[in-house]
Order: sequence, then C-alpha cells, then structure tokens
Amino acid sequence: MNAPTNLQKVRKPDWIRVKAPTSVGYAETKALMRAKSLNTVCEEAACPNIGECWTKKHATVMILGDVCTRACAFCNVKTGMPRAVDKNEPQNLADAAAEMGLKHIVITSVDRDDLPDGGASQFVKVIEALRRTTPETTIEILTPDFRNKMRAAVESIVAARPDVYNHNLETVPRLYPTIRPGARYYASLRLLETVKQHDPSIFTKSGIMVGLGEERLEVHQVMDDMRSADIDFLTIGQYLQPTPKHATVMEYVTPKTFEAYAAIARAKGFLLVASSPLTRSSYHADRDFSLMRDARAAQLANAKA
Repeated sequence: MNAPTNLQKVRKPDWIRVKAPTSVGYAETKALMRAKSLNTVCEEAACPNIGECWTKKHATVMILGDVCTRACAFCNVKTGMPRAVDKNEPQNLADAAAEMGLKHIVITSVDRDDLPDGGASQFVKVIEALRRTTPETTIEILTPDFRNKMRAAVESIVAARPDVYNHNLETVPRLYPTIRPGARYYASLRLLETVKQHDPSIFTKSGIMVGLGEERLEVHQVMDDMRSADIDFLTIGQYLQPTPKHATVMEYVTPKTFEAYAAIARAKGFLLVASSPLTRSSYHADRDFSLMRDARAAQLANAKA
C-alpha cells in the first residue's frame, strides 16, 4: 500500500465524524474527574467517543499521571519525566466510581518505565480500593507491557483478580518499529498468555488500530496469534491522527471491511469481537463485558451437554 503524498491527503469520511460534546452529563463527568484529581485517557488520547461516553457517566481513568516515558507514533499522551505517584489516586478513583454509580470501570495508565515495577503496584491498589468501596463494580484494566518487568508485574495484578485484563497489540508486527518502537509484539502476546496461565477465569482482551498501512492478511495473522494466546475479546478500530506530528492516516477503512474483519474473527473463535471505525478499547465496555460473560456461560454449557 503506497503512502499518500501531500497532494493526496486522505480525507476523513462521513462515517468517522462525531458531534462535539455539549451535554449536561458530559459537563458533570468532567467536573467530577477534576474534583478527584483524576486523568482520563478519553481526554489525553482525544477519543472521538468522549461526548457519548461521558454523557452516560462512563470514563476511562488513566492512573500514574498524564506523562508517559515513551513516545509512540500514534499516541497523543505527553512524553517526558513523570511526577511522583499519587498515593491518594486509588481511593479517589474508587470514590469517583461510587459517585458515578458505575457497574463496570476501565482503568488504564501511561507507561512508567521509571518505576521499579512499571506501576503494577498502583494497579493493585486501585483494584483493592474499588473492591472495598464499590464491590459490585466489575473491573477492567488496560495495562502497558511492563517492559523488562512483565512476569512479576502481571503476577501481582492477576493475584488482585480484575475481571478483564486488556493489553493492546495496537498494530501488526511489521509496523512496530515505526508505530510502537518502545514495545515488542511477541512480548505483548506473552503478557496476555501469562494472564491466562495464572488465572484462566480472567477474561483477556486486546485491540489493534487499522488504517496505518497494514495489509488485510497481516490483520488475519494477528487474529491467529491472539487466539494462540487464548485471548477472549478482540477490538478493531480506525486510527485517527491526533496531531500533524503523529503517524499519518494511510487509509480510512470502510465499515464493510470492519464487518468482514469481525466475521473472520468470530470464525477464529473469539468470545467477542468489536470492530467498527469508532471502536476503542473501552467503548461500550460495560455492555461488552456482559456479552462476554454470557458467551462464556453458553460455551461452558455446551461443553457439558
């Protein structure tokens, strides 16, 4: 696939456009995030779904600060030297979840290569605070790869028993050197495989962006690699360039192609697949968790029949 030239800039199609957030619910969610001194990936990553999600009082909290130690070509989060870890963050997050009445919460983080455990202990403290404060809330975490600290970090988080463990592969292996240079594709696969080895009852989830120059057969291979790692839930969404400094959009993938990817993924055995231009890791996560739980229950029932 050839890269677009300056004279052939790819235009954003109608199906990728969203309305500006203006609702009362959006304003209330934003005010609560600020009052609790919480960062959100919704804001930092310039998510196109922020208006819809925040109107419904759904926000993906980003722990460990708003400065990342890496500089991926697709990501809008600031890069630099992060501040000290906020000891009040776990309880502030749990209090916000209780105030919003969340049935399901998604927690992610920046990369913290500066910390001895990569920030794993903060994930554990957040899970523990949520279990104490709002025990009915199901917990989904979206972690970094914990470079060079992966096994110990994953073991400690799995022991805290989140309901869903998500870690995104982001793109196909060929594009890692330019799109995700600080990470390694097979290390990310091993991370999710390790989760399943330690606790098969935890749902695992991963996602990729398309429109970065990947070929369709490469996407199919990623699906096969994920199934080899026993990943339950796949998300596929359109990459959107946050600023001119970031990686260029090579293609706006059509809704019909997203539907085709979903059909192939389901045939490969994923419990659940979310594939559309606006799909993001935590988009409709509460609904999808319920669907995934039902799918596993049906799977177990069929196995016993």
